[in-house]
Amino acid sequence: MDPVVLFPAATIAARVERLAADIAALSDQPQRVIAVLTGAFVFAADLSRALARQGLDLPIDWLWLSSYGHARSRGPLTLRAAPVVAVEGEHVLLIDGILDSGNTLARAIALLHQQGARKITTAVVIDKQMAQATLRADHACFCAVRAFIAGYGMDDAGLRRGCGDIVAL
Repeated sequence: MDPVVLFPAATIAARVERLAADIAALSDQPQRVIAVLTGAFVFAADLSRALARQGLDLPIDWLWLSSYGHARSRGPLTLRAAPVVAVEGEHVLLIDGILDSGNTLARAIALLHQQGARKITTAVVIDKQMAQATLRADHACFCAVRAFIAGYGMDDAGLRRGCGDIVAL
């Protein structure tokens, strides 16, 4: 089956700009970005640049958690690399691509709390808002998407990350 475009690149860009404005308007602004690899790398770059345009230029680091590998079915959640910077006492903006079960974000939040983060605000491209999810994102570009998606940094068995649109498969 051919992919169906759910959100074209221009729509994504507009939502990222709006999300950046919302985050920049917070009274307790984040002090650092931690992005979850690999699915969030495109969104993290775009959101970081949009935040800088809003006057909130933040340092960025990465947390590499993996549960899919190069498959469509979820496997065990593995920590492949932790952030190298200290987050103790900081308000962290945690960025991920998709929130479905919430397991990845919950693990990332726990790791950042263990490292002493004062506060963690989450931002995702898509919050699927699944009934069984363990949490909800503080900020999301799109909500309640039920399809298996790829593009905009998110993959289908390792492919389609470079697609500028978000597509349903």
